[in-house]
Amino acid sequence: MKVLSFTPQLIALLAIAFITTAALTDDKTSDEKWISLFNGKNLDGWTPKIRYEKYGEDSRKTFRVEDGVLKAGYENYEEFNETFGHLFYKTPYSNYRLRLEYRFTGDQVKGGPGWAYRNSGIMVHGQDPATMVEDQDFPVSIEVQLLGGDGKADRTTGNLCTPGTHVFMDGKLFKPHCTKSNSKTYHGDQWVTAEVEVRGHEVIHHIIEGETVLKYQKPVLDGTHPESEKMIEKAGGKIELSSGTISLQSESHPVEFRKVEILVLDK
Repeated sequence: MKVLSFTPQLIALLAIAFITTAALTDDKTSDEKWISLFNGKNLDGWTPKIRYEKYGEDSRKTFRVEDGVLKAGYENYEEFNETFGHLFYKTPYSNYRLRLEYRFTGDQVKGGPGWAYRNSGIMVHGQDPATMVEDQDFPVSIEVQLLGGDGKADRTTGNLCTPGTHVFMDGKLFKPHCTKSNSKTYHGDQWVTAEVEVRGHEVIHHIIEGETVLKYQKPVLDGTHPESEKMIEKAGGKIELSSGTISLQSESHPVEFRKVEILVLDK
């Protein structure tokens, strides 16, 4: 077997090739222009819609910023009374990657439903919040459901829920309201990184701690849902969802968010 002789010239050429490859990799990484949607100081760019209140009102200060963290909390609530809330970002998007860190803290507020224990979510392809009626519980949207464990049982996160919508899986229309991912369970108050990659009407991926845990295709409006029906009529009969708002949920259990950022993708 012939043995290669590493002359000083060959070593120099290999070093140049390695440095060039590393530089190209760094350039590719630096080309990803992630934009922060949360400034860590206040709710600039974000507007709440709490059930039974008008868009823009949040009389009990459910959503606020403390110590650089965006919080949904219930210190000013006597009882929850199904006052589900959503905090909407000002700009709708179509093709993008959104990532953030979240964690659940403390105890669920009195009157919160059992299923909402350590439960929140990221809503994508959502309706314009200005069109939501006052008693509407959830915006028409695709929900990336975020769940925390109870310290004992398995409980996946990065699940799918579909208020007023449907998706396709394996080429077939898929109508179940909520679908589990294949994620791990995250107990306690640890921070968890969640990401969603949205490709217009084509495909959506849920990613937890760097691992894809669920994917599906072709989100559409559910014509049997009263608010979706209005959206279909306004769109001239079109049912495909290819863009929409982004919002974060308040569902009765205290939750915190940080490092909320977006990477806009080419179509």
